[in-house]
Amino acid sequence: MRISVKAPAKINLTLDVLAKRSDGYHEVEMVMTTVDLADRIDLTLLEDGEIHLECSASYVPVDERNHAYKAARLLQMRYGINKGVQIYIDKQIPVAAGLGGGSSDAAATLRGLNTLWGLDLSLDELAEIGAQIGSDVPFCVYGGTALARGRGELVTPLGAPAPCWVVLAKPLIGVSTADVYGSLRVNEIAEHPETGDMLKAIESQDFSLMCDSLCNVLEEVTLARYPQVRQIKELMRESGADGVLMSGSGPTVFALVQKQAKVHRIYNALRGFVKDVYAVRMLGGSEAEVLA
Repeated sequence: MRISVKAPAKINLTLDVLAKRSDGYHEVEMVMTTVDLADRIDLTLLEDGEIHLECSASYVPVDERNHAYKAARLLQMRYGINKGVQIYIDKQIPVAAGLGGGSSDAAATLRGLNTLWGLDLSLDELAEIGAQIGSDVPFCVYGGTALARGRGELVTPLGAPAPCWVVLAKPLIGVSTADVYGSLRVNEIAEHPETGDMLKAIESQDFSLMCDSLCNVLEEVTLARYPQVRQIKELMRESGADGVLMSGSGPTVFALVQKQAKVHRIYNALRGFVKDVYAVRMLGGSEAEVLA
């Protein structure tokens, strides 16, 4: 038996850091949504209880360091599963990009194995397991659009935002999320997001208010370290983007665009500056189903 699961990338419409927690994590409040750039996870049932992982990208680890591998092992251990799985990741989401690729792979693996191994777990149960792997995994289990609190594991699903295009651009650098958070001085953050305004924009599908409410407090750290990220933001604005923001800890920057004619202009301007550029649609709704 073999099934495939879609693992879409996420972007942060807002990202606020409220405090440093006693457990070493940060207390966050962020609005995230999925976009139509996705890895594909193929899962093949094995009867020998082993977990094997392959990936189309040679630079992605295929052992216990991989989030998808961790997801499979956690399910095995927690529920005493004696069956195994062959995992193949068709990698399309850039790594270390602020797009949640590894977290989405883990979430897709959890959803897929729930079917493949006949576990009949709810999304809430899968999200609770996913929180042991990474802070963004619970959101990725649900998919769609959501408000995430705590260290990211407290997820409140939201309706779909106003439909639009999303142009993503990632410079040829990787950014360590831990390093960015470690360098952030919470009591010195210059501007916090108006999360309530973003929630209002999503509820009313107000595209202009959504663009006006974009805010990510991690930008001040990443932009100071990597000037090319700031250059991408400026180029997107100059090319006519309606809203521009860095996703997660970066370095990927995204532009929100309503008119398709602008999409081509922004895409072409960026292609002369960076290699990894994508023009995709915002998904908005839940993508948490198994494909086949």
